[in-house]
Amino acid sequence: MSKFFFDSREDADFLPIIPMNEHDENDKNIVYPDNAIILPLRNTVLFPNVVIPITVGREKSINAVNDAYRNDKLIGVVAQTDAGIEEPTVADLAQIGTIAKIVKLIKMPDGGTTVIIQGKKRFELKEITQEEPYFRGNILTLEEPEFPDNENFNAHISSIKDLATQIIQLSPNMPPEAAVILQNIEHNSFLLNFISSNIAAELSEKQSLLAYNSIESKVSKLIALLHKELNFVELKNKVTNKAKGEIDKQQREYFLQQQLKSIKEELGSDNDRELNEMRKKAEAKKWPQTAADLFNFQIAKLERMHPGTPDYSVMFNHLDFMLSLPWDEHTQDNYNLNNARKVLDNDHFGMKKIKERILEYLAVLKLKGDMKSPILCFVGPPGIGKTSLGKSIAHAVGRKYVRISLGGLHDESEIRGHRKTYIGAMPGRILQNIKKVHTSNPVIILDEIDKVGSDFRGDPSSAMLEVLDPEQNSQFYDNYLELEYDLSKVLFIATANNLQNIQPALRDRLEIIDLSGYAIEEKLEIAKRHLIPKQKEAHGLKELKFKFPDRAVQYLITSYTRESGVRELDRQIASIMRNIAKMYATEETVPPVVTVEMIREILGNERYTNEIYRNANMPGVAVGLAWTYVGGDILFIEALLSKGKSELKLTGNLGEVMKESASTALTYIKANAEKIGILAEDLETKNVHIHIPEGAVPKDGPSAGITMMTAIASAYLGRKVKSHLAMTGEITLRGQVLPVGGIKEKVLAAKRAGIKEIILCYLNEKDVQEIEPAFIKGIKFVYVKTMQEVLDIAIT
Repeated sequence: MSKFFFDSREDADFLPIIPMNEHDENDKNIVYPDNAIILPLRNTVLFPNVVIPITVGREKSINAVNDAYRNDKLIGVVAQTDAGIEEPTVADLAQIGTIAKIVKLIKMPDGGTTVIIQGKKRFELKEITQEEPYFRGNILTLEEPEFPDNENFNAHISSIKDLATQIIQLSPNMPPEAAVILQNIEHNSFLLNFISSNIAAELSEKQSLLAYNSIESKVSKLIALLHKELNFVELKNKVTNKAKGEIDKQQREYFLQQQLKSIKEELGSDNDRELNEMRKKAEAKKWPQTAADLFNFQIAKLERMHPGTPDYSVMFNHLDFMLSLPWDEHTQDNYNLNNARKVLDNDHFGMKKIKERILEYLAVLKLKGDMKSPILCFVGPPGIGKTSLGKSIAHAVGRKYVRISLGGLHDESEIRGHRKTYIGAMPGRILQNIKKVHTSNPVIILDEIDKVGSDFRGDPSSAMLEVLDPEQNSQFYDNYLELEYDLSKVLFIATANNLQNIQPALRDRLEIIDLSGYAIEEKLEIAKRHLIPKQKEAHGLKELKFKFPDRAVQYLITSYTRESGVRELDRQIASIMRNIAKMYATEETVPPVVTVEMIREILGNERYTNEIYRNANMPGVAVGLAWTYVGGDILFIEALLSKGKSELKLTGNLGEVMKESASTALTYIKANAEKIGILAEDLETKNVHIHIPEGAVPKDGPSAGITMMTAIASAYLGRKVKSHLAMTGEITLRGQVLPVGGIKEKVLAAKRAGIKEIILCYLNEKDVQEIEPAFIKGIKFVYVKTMQEVLDIAIT
């Protein structure tokens, strides 16, 4: 009975319960009403013959006590079933209460009201007849049952007195006068009510004491509660006495923690339940011994810690994260290669080499059963399906799929995590996503690995070295976890647009797989199989029957898109579907076939045309092939002569390598002017100006060397370059043509532009042979070794 004289009332501070004489001469004259004002109390139960002060602050409660005090000073007091409810409804009121007399009403300076009330008689609340401005209800007063007059009952009463006295004597905060008052109470009814009111029990238990109509049941219940309280007080004293013999000034904090632990064990607090649940989860975990040892050490430390300390939440979150990781939980790989091939073919058209590489990986895994996962890196222009290919691989293998976007990442802690002692500390993205998918062998797509940056917060690409090295990632260390975690079973797939932007040490750990751009034929199939059905469904047109013929799709590809991937094509198809959806929604007639004329009407005039290549056939103009991060492109190179002193001028936002190629080309022409057929006088008296249109776009690289040389020679000779001809290759001062990269993208760009003939270095023939013959049908390839061969073929 540690709160023997103190208990919290309705919405008040702790206020004393005042013992009074049981009988009041005026009680005989009280007429109890059948309908009374009802006052709900949040934190206490009022018993007959007990006087308590309460502080009322709710507007309803203030109105109730004021009206009752002005009238007969009688008010029905009931307890709320849930003390946490600020504004109780009828359903929140207990059915058994006590009629109270308002002894005194005091207005407080803070606007509240303190009321001293004395319980008179129990009642049963039959129904609420009024809810505003306060509760009023019909009540039935209950008569107190007769007290038995036998030795057995008297023994019980004596036992109650003894138990209460022991509790008071063992409680250091209780005044000794309380025991004297208790012993002087002679009337049994008042004794039971007085102890019931003061005992430190739950509100529901006090309410049950008030509701008992059987004296024997009430006495038995009260004895049980007193025994429980006495056990608690004895346990508390035992812990206190034990701790006092062990502590000194430096051990004071430990003593308080021991006390708190003992109290929590007795009460069964929420924190203990959470920690016990953690222990049960840990027992079922199949994790390394190092992880188990760290967990056991940390949770033992946590149990001794007060939940209010800042370190408690830090350690709790750390242990919770440890339990959430799938240490030895794997999804079962699907080794059915035929099914994997079918999934890859259904999701992506073409990409034969990439699909074969994936099937090789699955075949080795099937035969060996265990293999350190290679780190694949898909490199290619945007919109060709690098990321979606990774998702298809996860689907084919039967693994969970996670995508981590690395574009613009600057903080190394995003990969390795923060130390858990920092404010706002979090694990790295790798472990966060592994936790999210609940498996330690997912497929993780590291998107745009070439766009990882670095600043004062560290170099994330260097942190990726450990993640992506098959020899190291079995012991990946996360700063937040403070343990090594095995990433060797994760299938990492990186994507990039430009291989040159990847740190060399990181690139060395990647298995590069080039994804070239799509030919028109491939785009046509992708649109028919994937894009058009997807956009029909996305725009609510799945049930609408209309055709999108090949001719219209091809016209859309050639006249409204110029890209290596299909992202812009997808947008244009979406624009057409939106227009058809508008027709359908407004009940207009939807054409049964999407025609070229319909596309032109919806999307406007053609954005791209090949006429520009036909009209550019004049001396000094040559067509080159270039590689950009979005795929292949056509490059015009213009050379013009003017009177001067044989100076070279370059415009068009050229890089250093391209400028050097122009100088090399001019030097070669001057050195071989007689062989080429150029007059020496022209070389000495004319300046050369080389310009590449689209000057706002930066251009660099050696592959425009032969194109620049051809344009300069064409200008000096005054002869045109062969129409529908394009070329690419690096040049040397010795007159040789060297191979260049990006051949597939460049050739496909030439095909899109209507080029009929392409000049390449003879060493690039193997690159052309890797292109599907159907995609380059109609293009003539000429392979050269020297710059003189280029001029002989190109200039008419």
